[in-house]
Amino acid sequence: MNLQVSGHHLEITPALRDYVTEKLERVTRHFDHVIDVNAILSVEKLKQKAEVTVHLSGKDIYVESVDEDLYAAIDVLADKLDRQIQKYKQKLQDHHRGEKLSPSAAE
Repeated sequence: MNLQVSGHHLEITPALRDYVTEKLERVTRHFDHVIDVNAILSVEKLKQKAEVTVHLSGKDIYVESVDEDLYAAIDVLADKLDRQIQKYKQKLQDHHRGEKLSPSAAE
C-alpha cells in the first residue's frame, strides 16, 4: 500500500504521519487489493479536516471527516473508511447478486 499524506495549511509532523499510517493499516487488514491511499489533512479556522481517497482495483473510495480536533477527525475518518471498505468487499463476494429464480425452481 502506497500512502501519501499531505497537509493543507498544516505541517505534517512525524507523529501525525505515524498516527494516520496506524489508523489506515486497518483497511489493509480487511482488504488486500489496495493500490494506494492519498490522505489530506487541513485546517480552516476552527475546523480540522481529514480526507482520504483509497484507490482499489476498479473503484476509488473517498471519505472525509471534520472535527475540532484533528486526531478525532482521523479516528472518525478511519471508522467511515473501514465501513465502506467492508461494504465494497461484501459486494465483491456476493456471487448471487441479481440472480432471479426461474419459475420451475420456485415450485
